[in-house]
Amino acid sequence: MSAATRRLTTAQALVRFLSAQYTERDGVRRRLIAGTWGIFGHGNVAGVGQALVEYADVMPFHQGRNEQSMVHAAVGYARQLNRLSAQAVTTSIGPGATNLVTGAALATINRLPVLLLPGDYFASHAPDPLLQQLEHPVEADVSVNDTLRPVSRYFDRITRPEALIPSALQAMRVLADPAETGAVTLALPQDVQAEAYGWPEEFFAERVWYVRRPAPDPVELAAAVEAIRAAQRPLIVAGGGVHHSEAEDALKAFVEATGIPVASTQAGKGSLRHDHPADLGGIGHTGTAVSDELARTADLVIGVGTRYTDFTTASGTLFQNPDVRFLNLNITGFDAHKLAARTLVCDARSGLERLLEALPGHRVSEAYEAGYRAGKERWEEVVEAAYRAADENAVPTQTQVLGALDAAVGDDDVVINAAGSLPGDLHKLWRSRSPRQYHLEYGYSCMGYEIPAGIGVQQAAPGTPVWALVGDGTYLMMPTEIVTAVQEGLPLNIVLLQNHGYASIGGLSEETGGERFGTAYRFRAADGTFTGAPLPVDLAANAASLGMDVLRAKTVRELREALAAARASDRPTCVYVETDPAPTAPPAEAWWDVPVAETASREAAVEARERYDRQVADRRRHL
Repeated sequence: MSAATRRLTTAQALVRFLSAQYTERDGVRRRLIAGTWGIFGHGNVAGVGQALVEYADVMPFHQGRNEQSMVHAAVGYARQLNRLSAQAVTTSIGPGATNLVTGAALATINRLPVLLLPGDYFASHAPDPLLQQLEHPVEADVSVNDTLRPVSRYFDRITRPEALIPSALQAMRVLADPAETGAVTLALPQDVQAEAYGWPEEFFAERVWYVRRPAPDPVELAAAVEAIRAAQRPLIVAGGGVHHSEAEDALKAFVEATGIPVASTQAGKGSLRHDHPADLGGIGHTGTAVSDELARTADLVIGVGTRYTDFTTASGTLFQNPDVRFLNLNITGFDAHKLAARTLVCDARSGLERLLEALPGHRVSEAYEAGYRAGKERWEEVVEAAYRAADENAVPTQTQVLGALDAAVGDDDVVINAAGSLPGDLHKLWRSRSPRQYHLEYGYSCMGYEIPAGIGVQQAAPGTPVWALVGDGTYLMMPTEIVTAVQEGLPLNIVLLQNHGYASIGGLSEETGGERFGTAYRFRAADGTFTGAPLPVDLAANAASLGMDVLRAKTVRELREALAAARASDRPTCVYVETDPAPTAPPAEAWWDVPVAETASREAAVEARERYDRQVADRRRHL
């Protein structure tokens, strides 16, 4: 007797399949693909578009305005839910598909799941070439979607209906696997989307993908315990893996038992509450003084769920103790082996719990603990000074904006940022009060991420106040999803800081001999440089034209009032403020390697190279 089948198009079968996929961890079950974002064109309107209409009752649809920003929204959603639930994004062929590449790179670099469903050329090659098809002279099977291969954790082009079955299962496996996850791409030829096939009924059965918590290997665990017991100045570097595995309580218990202090990467900030005596704040180029001081003298660095970017290691110059060794607890062997470390390849929560069980009575010295606590108190004075406004009627500085926001938000509000000068100030100064309050996308540091990601966070956590912090440069990159927030009635708050240019890169340009060339938003002066008057661009009016309520704040006092009003509002609200450009953030406590011209005639570049040569001499390789 033949198995039961159902005759559907490939697109219909895919949508129906996705609606029946679930994850489960610690007994909690979630939809794996909770909804689909889409912009329709000829490459997906009659296939995936029709399927989404057919199954609107089981697959929620979200209308986007830009393909890249739809991916950002999906990434924000997945991060808020600790990678246990994701969203899909469908686009047409051609520019709609290639607009996905930046978002896909961001997802994969940050180890966050998103399913991409771009349309593709006809598998049959019947109308060849068709509109927007890339004609490669020697490879007829190449399309623009192949640009997604290097930024996807799994990629397939579905050239026959039945090929969807194994590929869809592989796609779900990768999305749900914390050691493998990232962007997954299923390219869908336009004709195959609409082609009917007799699908086995079991393909549509409810399927649960269990998210594992692998325990550490006993041999690795014993070596890790020995290393911790031998260390005199251990330091934990908490990365995003702490949050993804929901290991915050396990980390807190481990720290309170052992006294080992915690410094955080951008992704790991909030692993401990800011007021915990062992939380030292950010580490690396944008870290706190106390974190970086301890890092320079640490004899054991315990990385938990971090991939050690150049900002964290200060481009290889931070960990200067000649005897320093690394112990990396990570769910991926690839990251665990970095810096020639001892490894614990396991789930972060599981690993921390096993370490705690194996270290009864172990604790760092009282002198070490007293030293880092004193350093934390000194840094808190730095934060207070940066946040404090001597004159409430003055134009606020950027750090005073952060101070006003710090006073306005609740413990469970989410603050989102990704690029510009704000990430550095936030990493040094922000006082995280809950695991998800600090949402910094710094793996790809993608301008334009904040507003769509805010929408994704609000979809994942309805009722949670969300704040997207953007400078004028970032806002101009991608404000379009404001329309989506208005359409969906999401009370997204945008704090828009106007400083007339790329402040972060302007400062870096000056430091590296570039003389701030091309970083200001100004008219051309008589000599042709962009040093004239600021451009008469009204970004507040632009936000209002897209449907937001806009509150303009000219002083610190008005800013505090506007932030309070925005938090109380049930509408999308933009707080617009021009900031005093004078730098008020504490300077970098560690280096970042941006190579400087080795030969130049201009004095600024010559001096910058001399500084660079002094700094690069401190780099070391950990072997």
